[in-house]
Amino acid sequence: MTTPESTIEVRPVRLPADWRRFHALPVRLYAGDPNWVRPLDLQLRQQWAPRNPFFAHAEAQAFIALRGDRAVGRISAQIDRLNDDRGRPDLGWFGQLEAEDDIEVFRALERAAGGWLAERGRTRMQGPFDLSINQQSGLLVDGFDSPPMMMMGHARPYYADRLVELGFESVAELLAYQGDLEFRDPRGMRRVLGRLGDRLRLERVERGRLMERAGLMRELFNAAWADNWGFVPMTEAEFDHTVQDMKLLIRPGYVQIAWLDDEPAAFMVTLPDLNELVRDLGGRLFPFGAARLLWRIWRRRSTRARVPLMGVAPKYQRSITGAALSYAMVADTRDHLKADGVEWTEQSWILEQNRGMRSLIESIDMHVAKRYRVFERSIGSSE
Repeated sequence: MTTPESTIEVRPVRLPADWRRFHALPVRLYAGDPNWVRPLDLQLRQQWAPRNPFFAHAEAQAFIALRGDRAVGRISAQIDRLNDDRGRPDLGWFGQLEAEDDIEVFRALERAAGGWLAERGRTRMQGPFDLSINQQSGLLVDGFDSPPMMMMGHARPYYADRLVELGFESVAELLAYQGDLEFRDPRGMRRVLGRLGDRLRLERVERGRLMERAGLMRELFNAAWADNWGFVPMTEAEFDHTVQDMKLLIRPGYVQIAWLDDEPAAFMVTLPDLNELVRDLGGRLFPFGAARLLWRIWRRRSTRARVPLMGVAPKYQRSITGAALSYAMVADTRDHLKADGVEWTEQSWILEQNRGMRSLIESIDMHVAKRYRVFERSIGSSE
């Protein structure tokens, strides 16, 4: 039975008590869901900390929905000035959406986020993004039967239905491919690599040289993704922050830069799945969680890994040379993953319309395991 919307209070999250409710709500909503992985409390606090480099070019507001003293929903609204610079000054984002199965709660949250965006001149809202498109993106709409990889989302199946009821429409489909490491070489790929010969060199970037190579990888990433749907460049501070966060998880052979004719042509970062390592910690690193996590990383306890960052220089995209560069990095990384006990990997996220990348991934026997959707609607377009 739906309770009238007038009994729902949605307010900006500012006080410590409201932040605790905001972060704690998913724990209750996903109780009994064996595939939800509770994020580390430290990560949640750091995401909203003013020192997060995202806020150097963006602003955001979190909202909590209450019915009496009970938290029943949450949402964020955010504006990225780098998105404006890409010719989208009318677009605002929403994210961090969690709510009970009540259309009135979803409507109240949408109105709060949409109102905040409208006050800042936005006429469209799009998401969910957490908080940036370069972080956790899209709403899970297929693949609820397994835990998400690190930096990928989980959701209740009814979330998408409620957004559609409110007038949201799909604007992008993001795919997560999974597969084991026992794949065969795609037909003809070794022949192409043979023709490249000494022109191609793979650099395995060790942990100690990550920051030295961060600028190069950022340039490759921004150039490679520049023409993709929704692209927003990563700043130097954001990319360095991301690399620092990943640094502890990096193992030999997990970060590759492909050089062609002594020029950087592609890069790939693979990480053991942090979600697998922390899912029984209850979000807490203290007093014993940090020691347990470090022990698991040292003992190479992860059986799965994800490729969160990858890019091929524009001049090699949509060509057999570009495919060969990507495959060379994948094949070399595979040997290191297998040596560490990793059994399968995820490539995510991949735009549904990116046929070139999808063809390469499917040629090594990976399959779509999860589908995420980005929704959009005009602000104030329906009641």
